[in-house]
Amino acid sequence: MFPLALALLAGAIGLGLWTVLGAADEKATVRASLRQLDGYEVDNVRDQELLKPVSARTVAPIMERLVEIGSRFTPDGYVEKVRDRFISSGNGSVDAVDRFIALKVVAVALVPVVFIVTFGVLGMSGLMGFALAGIFSAVLVIGPDATLNRKIAERQHDIRVKLPDVLDLLVISVEAGLGFEQALDRTVSAVPGPLTQEFARMLGETRAGASRANAMRAMEKRCNVAELRSFVLAILQADTFGVSIGRVLRAQADEMRIKRRQMAQEQAQKAPVKMLIPMVFCVFPPLFIVVIGPAIINITNNF
Repeated sequence: MFPLALALLAGAIGLGLWTVLGAADEKATVRASLRQLDGYEVDNVRDQELLKPVSARTVAPIMERLVEIGSRFTPDGYVEKVRDRFISSGNGSVDAVDRFIALKVVAVALVPVVFIVTFGVLGMSGLMGFALAGIFSAVLVIGPDATLNRKIAERQHDIRVKLPDVLDLLVISVEAGLGFEQALDRTVSAVPGPLTQEFARMLGETRAGASRANAMRAMEKRCNVAELRSFVLAILQADTFGVSIGRVLRAQADEMRIKRRQMAQEQAQKAPVKMLIPMVFCVFPPLFIVVIGPAIINITNNF
C-alpha cells in the first residue's frame, strides 16, 4: 500500500506541475505574440507590467537599487573613474559600469557572510580561520577590480604591439599618394584589433564634424598608452608646423619598432627573476628531500 500511495502522490505532484508549467508556457507565448503586434495597447496596468520581460520586472529594479547604494557610499568621482577604466578596457557602456558597481556592493555585503560561514558553519577558529576568511574576503572585494585591470592591461599591450605594424602600413599608404585619413581608412579595413577600432572611431568623429586634433586627443585619452600619446603629439605638431606627414610617420614607425624590441627584451630580462620564486619554493625543497633525505636517515640510524 505504501508504494502505491507514494506513486499516486508523485503522479499528482507531476500532474500539478505539468498543468502549472503548461499554463505559464501558454501565457508566455501569448505575451510574446502580443509584443509583436504594432499598436497593441493594454488597458490594465497589471497586464502591461506582465507584458514586460522577467528581467525588466525583477533584475532591473534590483540592479538600480544596488547602483544607488554603491553611488551613495563610494567617494566622490569613483563612478567617473570606473567609467574611464571601462572606456580604457574597450567597453564604455553605461550598463557595464552599473553592473560593476552592483557587483562591488554585493561583494562587500558578502564579507560578513564569509566570516559567519568560516567560524559558524565550518567551525574554524584562531589564526587559520581569520586567514581563510580574510583571503576569501579579499578575493571578493579585489576580484572585480583585478579583472578589470587585467582587461585594460591586455588591451594596452595589444595596442603597443600592433602600433608599429599599423604605422608601417600608414607609411606605405601615404608614400603611395594617399592622404592621411584615406591611409587610416585603408589600414582600418586591413588590420583588425583594438587599435584600428580606435582609429575607426576617430575617423567617424572627424567625419561627424569634430576636428582632427580633438578626435586624436580623445582617442589618446581613451587608450591611455604612452606610445600612442607620442604618435598623436607628433601628428598634431606636424599639422601645426606644416611638416610632411610621411616623414613624421616614418620616424614614428622606426621609433615604435625600437620601443617594441626594447619591451620584448625587458620582458625577457624579467623572466629569470620571476622563475626564481617557484624554483625556491617548489623545485628546491623536493630536490633537497630526494638528495639529502636518505643521507639524513642513514646518519640518524647510525647515531
